[in-house]
Amino acid sequence: MLAQMRLSIFIMAATLFGGVATAQSVEWRGNRTGVYNNEKGLLKKWEQGGAKLLWHFDGLDEGHSSVAIAGDKIYVTGMSGDEGFIYVLDKTGKLLHKKGYGKEWAASYNGTRGTVTIDNGRLHVVSGMGEVYCFDANTLEGIWQKNLVKDFAAENITWGICESPLVVKDMVIVTPGGKDCSVVALNKFSGATVWKAASVGDLSAYCSPIYVEDVQVPQIITMMGKHIVGVDVKTGELLWNYEWINKYDVHANTPIYDKGMLLCTSGYGKGSVMLRLTSGARGVEKVWELADIDNRIGAMVKVGDYVYGSGDMNKFWFCVDWKTGTIKYKEKALPIGVTIAADGMLYCYSDRGDMALVPINPEKFEIVSRFPIEMGTAQHWAHPVINDGVMYVRHGNTLMAYAVK
Repeated sequence: MLAQMRLSIFIMAATLFGGVATAQSVEWRGNRTGVYNNEKGLLKKWEQGGAKLLWHFDGLDEGHSSVAIAGDKIYVTGMSGDEGFIYVLDKTGKLLHKKGYGKEWAASYNGTRGTVTIDNGRLHVVSGMGEVYCFDANTLEGIWQKNLVKDFAAENITWGICESPLVVKDMVIVTPGGKDCSVVALNKFSGATVWKAASVGDLSAYCSPIYVEDVQVPQIITMMGKHIVGVDVKTGELLWNYEWINKYDVHANTPIYDKGMLLCTSGYGKGSVMLRLTSGARGVEKVWELADIDNRIGAMVKVGDYVYGSGDMNKFWFCVDWKTGTIKYKEKALPIGVTIAADGMLYCYSDRGDMALVPINPEKFEIVSRFPIEMGTAQHWAHPVINDGVMYVRHGNTLMAYAVK
């Protein structure tokens, strides 16, 4: 009886506060992979004019961040003037709450960058200025904040710090970079420093880290300005680093991990490298490397034994064998851009504003539906999100919701 009463109280609380409380974090690209495995029964072809537009909200101002969705609430950031704001919408596109949080990036490609991470009633966000914020997800009241640049002797980077914070257990993982440290863990309740991983001499590199748990030494993996690094999640010990350099120290794509294998991709002609974790995950070795597969900010997805995405200087869409690095196809039927996947389909959002639907097939890239994203402003860089059969596309000041089920 007592257990039932506790369960009832929990359900009532979740209902009253809009279902924000969740057992797992709501993260960048779903679960950082861009593959929305829980979405089923999605359309295999859209109507002639494209997916059905359910609604649009035109007041987000400047930004490239994606949405994060918990329960029946949508969270996204934008910049007005030089101030950053969190916007909370319901699933009909109605604005529920708007809260300013401080100065945002207005020096180049203006606007908000990193996507909000939602964890058990708290919002974690990193501004382009390097400020780490924690807010109450229901009230948007501030809980704590910390500045990566000032507090960790770091410096900002060319296009502003861009990172979606990673929550692991009671820690928030972020990447100051610089001479003092590489990656840091902050207590998610207070913001206090839990550990600092040793510096590799690099600045931050626009990369959102991942947590690898199924190894002898569970660890945080991310890309710094000139190195890929692995850090012991318990102690902050720098376990390994692998030199990985391109022209501008930009490594914006979250690494892809599966069963001891780690794929990292970078633009500006650098390409992709597959690493194998060795020595109980205390080291790495190269398995294969491809200069052709050089995604810059649009990421890739792994489905089965293959990886799908598009290039940067190599302007084609591709499929690559995960194990061997064999290129299965190259296709120029669509301008390059962002890739996500769900229910057997690729959702390809080009940097020219095309939205295309492509069946997942390692033998060919075949567009079955396509339509232009005509609302919104500035660059087509924000990564789409699929939630409960709806595709959310942010283009600058506009958020659009399309029925894809």
